[in-house]
Amino acid sequence: MSEKNHRVSRRQFLNYTLTGVGGFMAAGMLMPMVRFAIDPVLKAGTDQDFVYVCEESELTTEPERFDFKIDQVDAWYESEEPRSAWIFKAENGDIVALSPVCKHLGCTVNWASDEANPNRFFCPCHYGLYEKNGDNVPNTPPLAPLDVYQHRVEDGKVYLGSAKPKGEA
Repeated sequence: MSEKNHRVSRRQFLNYTLTGVGGFMAAGMLMPMVRFAIDPVLKAGTDQDFVYVCEESELTTEPERFDFKIDQVDAWYESEEPRSAWIFKAENGDIVALSPVCKHLGCTVNWASDEANPNRFFCPCHYGLYEKNGDNVPNTPPLAPLDVYQHRVEDGKVYLGSAKPKGEA
């Protein structure tokens, strides 16, 4: 083989060099942007911490709505998000904390707001009904019971965690 077949012209050398340098520069600029976009997805999710809501002495056998706030982290944005819960003591003394979000279309349910159903949760959006324990009434729009908040009582104070489907909490 002759040496002439293996020679690179000046034009080819400059072309290869500029392409390589341009590729390294593009990678150097794109990698931080890709990392910035993907980093929150790679972080492990955390369950919500328990948040103080009310004193246990405030609870009765009648459901009462309590409003509270949780700290929420959404990628890089941290905020306080308002939440609410229907909390009461069952006949056996257990505390029940129900989410007010209707399982049909996400409207807010209210306790005893429908004159025809005085001892049930009522969703005014599509006339959904739930029993006091959160179970959905058959033949009404909701197809699942209200979510139940995880809860604990410490030193007479009620703390709520995240809401889970009934049976999982």
